[in-house]
Amino acid sequence: MIVENHLAYVSRLETRPEGALDLVVIHCTELPDLATARVYGQRICYPESKTGNSGHFYIERNGHTEQWVPVDRVAHHVRGHNVRSIGIELVNTGRFPDWLHSARQAMPEPYPPRQISSLVKLLQYLCREHRSLQWIAGHEDLDRRKVPSTDKPGRLVQRKMDPGPNFPWTTVLGQVGLKRSGNP
Repeated sequence: MIVENHLAYVSRLETRPEGALDLVVIHCTELPDLATARVYGQRICYPESKTGNSGHFYIERNGHTEQWVPVDRVAHHVRGHNVRSIGIELVNTGRFPDWLHSARQAMPEPYPPRQISSLVKLLQYLCREHRSLQWIAGHEDLDRRKVPSTDKPGRLVQRKMDPGPNFPWTTVLGQVGLKRSGNP
């Protein structure tokens, strides 16, 4: 079951035609919980459009799934690929709270089975509803940029590492009809 919990600014997000979709991007929130992710999602980051950064779907550790942006709208979740993709965020601490600290680059939290089961069901549903979907990627596959670490500006760290090394790609790919895209 998917609970609609649209962000206040969804009507200001660009619309797109159905055939534009061919990619699903898996993210992790890198935040402690869904409530904190919601605060970040509501923030206005783009003054011209009065919209912010968010995915289309959010899946809590217990499998609870919310839709924050309708699929026919372009969500801001991965630079350069938004028009063609659906963004799915998995609640996971990732590198929180020091995302770019050179000593905090491990992503130790595993993805619980209930969360992955809900993700697989969502992906299967999306593939049935949107026949143009062909590809799946992690945010880390599509955004390979390195940036200065917050503690040692001379040391570069990956800007995005999600969903990270604990994401069960083999399990997910074995149950959905999508091909891995990007630089795995």
